[in-house]
Amino acid sequence: MSTGSGTPSAPAPATTTPVSRKSSMFSSLKIRNYRLFFAGQVVSNTGTWMQRIAQDWLVLSLTGSSAAVGITTALQFLPMLLFGLYGGVLVDRLPKRPALLVTQASMAVTGLALAALTLTGHVQVWHVYVAAFAVGLATVVDNPARQSFVSEMVGPDQLQNAVSLNSANFQSARLVGPAVAGLMITGVGTGWAFLANGLSFAAPIAGLLLMRARELHVVERAPRGKGQLREGLRYVAKRPELMWPIVLVGFIGTFGFNFPVWLSAYADDVFDAGAGAYSLFNTLMAVGSLVGALLAARRGTARLRVLIAAALAFGALETVAAVAPSYWLFALLMVPIGVFGLTVNVTANTAVQMGTDPAMRGRVMALFMMVFMGGTPLGAPVVGWITDTYGARVGFAAGGVVSAVAAGAIGLVLARIGGLRLSVAWHHGHPRVRFVPRDRERLATAA
Repeated sequence: MSTGSGTPSAPAPATTTPVSRKSSMFSSLKIRNYRLFFAGQVVSNTGTWMQRIAQDWLVLSLTGSSAAVGITTALQFLPMLLFGLYGGVLVDRLPKRPALLVTQASMAVTGLALAALTLTGHVQVWHVYVAAFAVGLATVVDNPARQSFVSEMVGPDQLQNAVSLNSANFQSARLVGPAVAGLMITGVGTGWAFLANGLSFAAPIAGLLLMRARELHVVERAPRGKGQLREGLRYVAKRPELMWPIVLVGFIGTFGFNFPVWLSAYADDVFDAGAGAYSLFNTLMAVGSLVGALLAARRGTARLRVLIAAALAFGALETVAAVAPSYWLFALLMVPIGVFGLTVNVTANTAVQMGTDPAMRGRVMALFMMVFMGGTPLGAPVVGWITDTYGARVGFAAGGVVSAVAAGAIGLVLARIGGLRLSVAWHHGHPRVRFVPRDRERLATAA
């Protein structure tokens, strides 16, 4: 990738409401470099989801403990919590494409090593722990690099669409990966799922190598210097339109997205339905997530009110699903949970990216991913302990309640910062709840 001379991209406006404009759902795929990236991620993401399902089921099979599944999840996301901000500093300094080649190759080696251990019958739970931690270390650089590299491939005009399509890509893989993983686990064993994941990284590596460097939107890299981490934190702290969405996804990522713990417990303990049920739950959630991502690709804005409403709905639906009396009702509720969970993720991601100067994007997105993914090591063991001690229903309900309360509180904070108030009125015989400017209330009183 060219990193020499060139005009840096213009700073993105610090706003969470870019120009309202609907475009073709797949408009960013007209760009060749992004098509290569997208196609490679389709294959790799499918393998990644296969490994996630196989990994969680293997740990549960080896230990019989939901807490052990939580520990595995925690180890995979712990590096992001510990080193995520430093990863963002590196990403702002490094050329993105070579960095991604290294991280993708590292994760391929990890998947192949775990496959060899499992297929030869020598795998132990600590092997899975080490592999999860190794993938987490690669993710420290890989996640912010992939997030910020999107803008270099498509430019500012297509960023909203490309971010949404990335999420649709990831969620589409959830439709295939868990289903194939379930068939492999029950048919030939977990080792083959690990092998498929390791081999799948050949696709994104090939895509990166085939890109045309001259067609990338060059962004000036940050030089080495002291205080760059603190500079990134100060940048976010001064901008509430960036800070509060990051805080919200932190709460939801820590307490509301511990699905490996909950869904494995529901499949194994609550409904006694085995690996097939675990795969089905993940697949149905992926259906909803894909719908949410495609709707986001058509949306012309990344509004904070959409973020808050989606987060409230997500927490409420988790709480309802926790007490679902039947297997099929619980399974069907995974679809709307997927829709609103993905809407939260895409809306927050897009709002933060669009509101960030390109020169700071690596550090800001590293903070975003550190909070969203790195909070899981704090929440997963706690949620796993609650699930083991009080049951899957209590654990799931607790995650939903925390998510909903956090969304409501942050929504009120943002409304206050924006000079808004909650208005409840009747409109054509129906209650109408919305936020309106405080000045409107004063004008109405004066009139």
